Amino acid sequence: MAIRAVAFDIGGVLEQVAPIESLLERWRVRLSLDEPAFRAAIGTIQLQGTVTGDQDEAEVRRQYSQALRLTPDQADEFMAELWDWYCGELDTELFDWALSLRPRYRTAIVSNSGDGARREEFRRHPLAGNFDPVIYSHEVGLAKPDPRIYLLLCERLGLGPAEVAFLDDAPANIEAARELGIHGVLHRSTPESVAALSSLLDQ
Repeated sequence: MAIRAVAFDIGGVLEQVAPIESLLERWRVRLSLDEPAFRAAIGTIQLQGTVTGDQDEAEVRRQYSQALRLTPDQADEFMAELWDWYCGELDTELFDWALSLRPRYRTAIVSNSGDGARREEFRRHPLAGNFDPVIYSHEVGLAKPDPRIYLLLCERLGLGPAEVAFLDDAPANIEAARELGIHGVLHRSTPESVAALSSLLDQ
C-alpha cells in the first residue's frame, strides 16, 4: 500500500533544540546558587504530567518559581526564556523538504508537548496551514509512545497505518509506530532522514 502522508515530531526534528542544561546554568549563575543547591532545588520539580495535559503552564511556572524562589518579575523572565529554549530554531532544510511533499502527500505533526506549545510554536514558526493534523499530546491526553496517539493520527488523516510514514528522534516512539504498521524513521540528521523518507516514498 502506497504512503500517502508523512508525520513529523517537532522538538529535536523540525526544531533544533539545545539541551535544557544551557538554560538552567544561566539561571544558576544569575541566582548565585552553587551547583549542589541548584541541583537540589531543580530536583524538587515534578512535571511529568505536562505532556498529557494534567499540569498546565501555570503549574510549570509555579513549580519553578517555588523551587528557585523567583520573584514575579524573575518568573516572567524565566518563562519567556523557557519558551525560547523549548521552541528552539526551525530546521529550515527539513521544513522546506516537508513543504515540498505537498500536495502530493499530506503532512502532519505528532508532538509530545506542554500547555502553551501551540501558541508559542505557531507564533515562532510557520507551522499553521502547512501540517494537518497537528496533534499535541497535552491537548489529546495521549503521549508517545502510547499506541493510541498513532491510531488517532491515522484516524484524523483518514488513512491506514501502512499509508503513513513517521519521523521522530526517540527510538521508543519509532518502535511503537512500527508495531502498528506505520513506516517509522529514526531521525539522526536531516540529510539521513530526507534520504530515508524519500526512499520510502519512491517505493
